[in-house]
Amino acid sequence: MKIIMLGAPGAGKGTQAKMIAEKCGIPHISTGDIFRANIKQGTELGRKAKTYMDQGLLVPDELVCDLVVDRIKQDDCERGYILDGFPRTIPQAHALEDALSAIGQKIDYAIDIDVPDENIIDRMAGRRSCPKCGATYHIKYNPTKAEGICDVCGGEVVLREDDKPETVKNRLSVYHEQTQPLIDFYSERNALAEINGVQPMEKVFEDIVNLIGA
Repeated sequence: MKIIMLGAPGAGKGTQAKMIAEKCGIPHISTGDIFRANIKQGTELGRKAKTYMDQGLLVPDELVCDLVVDRIKQDDCERGYILDGFPRTIPQAHALEDALSAIGQKIDYAIDIDVPDENIIDRMAGRRSCPKCGATYHIKYNPTKAEGICDVCGGEVVLREDDKPETVKNRLSVYHEQTQPLIDFYSERNALAEINGVQPMEKVFEDIVNLIGA
């Protein structure tokens, strides 16, 4: 089962990816995790990626794809995997398709967690995080026991800069411009599945499980 998770920032695709990976017994692969692992291990690909990141530059699509393909060739991906955060653009999707074809693979499902922009802005504006320990909350869906105080370490929880409505609107604008065309890309390949992401998290998960027959 080879799955790509699609959806705007804040749509909940990362949470669903982790739950599906656990249910199916396959790895949840995020590009951020791959970068960190390769840099930490000092691999050749990791060193190449670090030279771009240290200069504040985007890692080229070909190198990102090489890192992803290197990861999915590992033994724990034999039964499948879930890609979260890649591909983000059409050139990346083409690069991934060509790389997978070269090793006799293709994506089974590109699952789009569909949530309207206004819902995402509302969701993210309610998120709070603890700078000290990294715990995350939501003022409506997962509030702290004591207002403004982290349940884990007692630190003050804050609204992160990238969760502020004006920042979220900018992130959504980039998403619609760069990433949303992937929906058409995978639809043309009969691999797209759209899931209503406005439902409760458990119902979204149930719909995905029914879709993939897990």
